[in-house]
Formats: sequence, C-alpha cells, structure tokens
Amino acid sequence: MSNSARLSLWQAAWVIARRDFTAIVFSKVFLLFLVGPLFFLAISAGGGLVGATAAESIDEPQIGVALPAAQNAAVAEAAAQLRPLIDLPEVKQIDPSAGADPAALLDDKDYNLSVVLTGSLADPLLSGPERAIERRQGEVAMIVGAARGTPVPQARLTTNTTETSVISERAAQDGTARGGIVLLFMLTMLLAGMVLSNLVEEKGNKIIEILAAAIPMDAVFVGKLFAMLGVSILGLAVWGGVAGVILFLGASALPPIPAPAVGWPLFFTLFVIYFAMAYLLIGSIFLTVGSMAPTVRDVQTISLPATILQLLIFFLANFAVGQPGSAIEIGAAIFPLSSPYMMLARAAKEGVLWWHLVAIVWQILWVAIFVKVGANLFRRTVLKSGGAGRDTATKRKGLLALLNAASLRS
Repeated sequence: MSNSARLSLWQAAWVIARRDFTAIVFSKVFLLFLVGPLFFLAISAGGGLVGATAAESIDEPQIGVALPAAQNAAVAEAAAQLRPLIDLPEVKQIDPSAGADPAALLDDKDYNLSVVLTGSLADPLLSGPERAIERRQGEVAMIVGAARGTPVPQARLTTNTTETSVISERAAQDGTARGGIVLLFMLTMLLAGMVLSNLVEEKGNKIIEILAAAIPMDAVFVGKLFAMLGVSILGLAVWGGVAGVILFLGASALPPIPAPAVGWPLFFTLFVIYFAMAYLLIGSIFLTVGSMAPTVRDVQTISLPATILQLLIFFLANFAVGQPGSAIEIGAAIFPLSSPYMMLARAAKEGVLWWHLVAIVWQILWVAIFVKVGANLFRRTVLKSGGAGRDTATKRKGLLALLNAASLRS
C-alpha cells in the first residue's frame, strides 16, 4: 500500500477525535454526566439556604438586667446611648421582685439570656458561662459606667468609607488565586478519568490494535485526548452557563469583589486555556496508564501513582502561591504538571501578560512529549512492535478506507 493512501497524523487524529466525541456526546450517559454535578450543586445550594434560614431564625442572645427598677431603667437608657457607638446586644429588663437568681434566669426558656447582671449599680454582679462573660464583660462594664454617670467617650467621628485598599485587594486576589487552583484541580480530577475508561474499553475489544495497525499510534493518542477535552469543555460550558445565571440572579446579595490583576474577562479566558493544558498534561499520563493496563480492574491499581502525583501537584501549587517570587514558586511555574495551576494564580495576582504566552507554549511542548512517550511505550510493550501490523494488511486496508470515507464526508 502506498504511503499516499495513509492519512496524515493530524487527519487521522481528527477522525479519531470526531468519532470519540460524537459517540460520547450523543450517548445517554453523557446526559447523566452533565446533570450529575448540577444536581449536586442544587443540593449544596439548598442545604446552604436552609442553613442560612436556620441561622437567621435563631434569636440573638440578650443581656439580662435584674437590678432595682430605677437602676434597670438607667441601664437600659445607657445601653441605648452607647448602641450607636458600639455593637451591643439587646438589654432585657427583668423585674427583680420575681426573684433574681442568676442561674434560674439563665436556665429560663422564656428568656434568651447569655449573661445576667444582678446586685446594684454600686455593687454589680455579672453571671453566666465563662466564654459569655469573657465576651460581654467589657460591654457590660461600659453600660454600668454610663448608667452611673461616669464619663464615657461619646465623640462621634466623621468617617470616609472606601471601596477597597491595597491590603484588602491583595487578600481578595490571593483568595481568587487559591479558589482558581482548587476549581481547576477539582475539574481536572473529575474529568481526566474519562480518558482511562475509554482507552481500556477499546483495548479490551481489540479496537485499539486495529486502529494502531492503520494509523500512527501518536494520532490515536492525540485524537482521544482532544475528543475527551472537547467533551469536558462542553460540560464546562453547560455548568458555567448555569453558574452564570445563578450568579446574575443573586448578584445583589454578593459583596463587591476586587478584580484579578488581569481583569475578569481575561482571567476567565486564561482559566479555560489552563484547564485545557492541565487536562491534556494529566490526560496524556492517564492515557499512557490506560494503554498499559490489561483490564479495567488493573487501571485502579496502575492509576493510583498518577492520582497521588496529581494531589502532590495540588499541594505544591497551594503552598507556592503564598511564596511569590521564591524559588519554589518559580519552580512550580516551570514544572509542566503544576505550571497551569501556578500561572492561573499569577493571572489573579500579577498583570504581566507575556508570562502566559511563554507558559502556554511550554505546556504545549510537554503535552507533545508526553503523547510521544506514551505512544512509544504502547507500541513497545503492548503491540510488541515498532511498525505494528505486517500481518494485518487486510484490517489496515479496510480501516483505512473507512477513515478516508469518514474524512471525505466531513
């Protein structure tokens, strides 16, 4: 068969990618794949709403005051004067004639008391649990002092509220960087496993050997990687659209968030790019692992080191993001597997753009290296051949005709 009859690497990769992408997207399992995380998010949001409602329904603890009647009124008036200056809980006046036993008042379910002030203004006694007393002692002392007529600072200051400061902006950008790393890690962990199952299934059905006999193994690896990446990005688009609608509807309830150093539009764009690079990097490793595993059961054992490696990369990136400019931060940005995480963090904290162009080219180079190494390992260990297929001329001819026909239909 002439070399001109063979598809080029990129043509063959495109046919493989289109075949896998179409088979997955138009399957019923893919619908469950899309709905599963949304269902989980809906349950989480519902739980958070229930928790917030429950927290709001809990009454604020009060300070009980069981002094003689005139002194009770003086304490209440002093608390009203101090409340504009400091955050004070509600003061609950209790008639001391009904019995001023502090323990009984604190246990009385008709009240909601954290501490109780008894005795008199001249000799006050504050009762309550130790932690409650530590929290309220200073406030009660100010109230008693004001009720006695002791001079209390009452100066009102003119205030000038600013939206942010350097410290708050840096703290917010650091939070954005760490949040981006966590989200990138979770999505990669969730989606990269599809590469393993897909390849192992076709390997068990001997389809992968037929493909390897007709087209370069590199093309098979590249096609499957980009097919799974396309499926993942489609899932991200659906989930991101739903999350965007939720955020848009609840925007009024969100506090103002300082923008990352490169701005939100470019940050989201870089997030998608670095997700793709992180997926391709770890996916090429998983693809190699899947090609080595004889059965699906063996995948779980063989893929464990790759999963542990991914966890170590996540911990490295989280540690390095707090060490800007250090050797470990620079090393994590250069190391190919952690580079997408660190560069996304840099996009949140620093606005230098040429770094990202260099990093993306660097990561693409390592994807090519990982794919080449994985394909060579598969040929040498599984196919036991560099050329793969002198005795499969008939299979090659039929499959090549099929691939050519598929490319012509496109």
